[in-house]
Amino acid sequence: MIKNDAAVLGILFGILALVFHTASLPHRFWQRFYGYVPPLLLCYFLPGVLNSLGVISGATSNLYPVVSQYLLPACLVYFTLGMDVRALAQLGGKAVLVCLAGTVGVMLGGPLALLLVKQVAPTVLGGEGADATWRGLATIAGSWIGGGANQTALKEVFQPSARLFSQVIAVDVLTAELWMAALIYGAGIAPRIDRFFRADASAIADVQHRLEHRPEAKQTAASLADWMRLGAVGFGATGLAHLLADGIAPWLAASYPGLEKYSLTSKFFWVVSLATVMGIGLSFTRARRLEGVGASRLGNVFLYVLVATIGMNMDLRAVAENPVIFAVGVLWMTIHAAVILTTAWLLKAPFFFTAVGSQANVGGAASAPVVAAAFHPALAPVGVLLAIMGYALGTYCGYLTGLAMQWVSER
Repeated sequence: MIKNDAAVLGILFGILALVFHTASLPHRFWQRFYGYVPPLLLCYFLPGVLNSLGVISGATSNLYPVVSQYLLPACLVYFTLGMDVRALAQLGGKAVLVCLAGTVGVMLGGPLALLLVKQVAPTVLGGEGADATWRGLATIAGSWIGGGANQTALKEVFQPSARLFSQVIAVDVLTAELWMAALIYGAGIAPRIDRFFRADASAIADVQHRLEHRPEAKQTAASLADWMRLGAVGFGATGLAHLLADGIAPWLAASYPGLEKYSLTSKFFWVVSLATVMGIGLSFTRARRLEGVGASRLGNVFLYVLVATIGMNMDLRAVAENPVIFAVGVLWMTIHAAVILTTAWLLKAPFFFTAVGSQANVGGAASAPVVAAAFHPALAPVGVLLAIMGYALGTYCGYLTGLAMQWVSER
């Protein structure tokens, strides 16, 4: 019904504003509503409803290509810009190791879950070309290691069909939110879990003190000059990444055509990879101070615009067509949980590190602080810091996971 992209963009921003406005209201109804329905789910779901009803069309709109090509790389730069290696080291080795164990759990869980379900339903998890199930599932790896930005990057690299991607988005969001609910419940009984793990939780107080005194923890009002600097850093890095990718991808395609199988001849792969590397590199310079004036907040704006444009490509009718794919998602998350909990038990790490490390992988910067704040509001930055590490690793580790799932699928 509505084909004008300017009008569609206005609708998407209206949806995002409505979701976040109602989520911030203190009214009891909204607090209860969002206790069961996460805002992130609605940011996917509502544009998907409009697309499924024919009000807007993700297939004919040019919004997603523009957002993914320009806002996504800038978003990755803004998220990794605030990565503080020293602060991560101050969290202690256990926190980082548990978080990395969660990453390993996702990387192992995807191929293993696909292999196990394939034994039961080989035809359902088949497909050829863009409909090959592994292509859609590979994007979940990016989401569950980093976040929505990494997922979109892998979507462009592996190119699943729109119908398949609609299915895996539902698997991704619903499975992740169920696991998040379990982690928040665990936060309420953390002392009992710590006793079972024989973990010393006194280190959490030290982490809290250190984070409260980080310079980046103090947000200041951004001036016009600050916003211009943010724009220059984000879009300057994006432009340079595109410029370099224009040379690297065609050269590899001509010189080493066999690399196409590993998506290394994809221009978009090099754009997001180079943008991430640039963001990490800038985090060692004075540019890191831009985090204090809103780098990650601007990144979140871009991220949710990206989420909404992904949602408008979702056909909710396609979700019911392949219920077996949900079995892969649940089994995948179970393997991730088993790996991270076993690691925490071996290291005698507090459950706080387990919960936040897991959510930093699976939920990213949008929800990891929520889980951290369930233990203590001052600890929310721990979730942000670990999620930033996930953003830095998400595209690369998700890409390797996707290749492993391709190998399993083709055997």
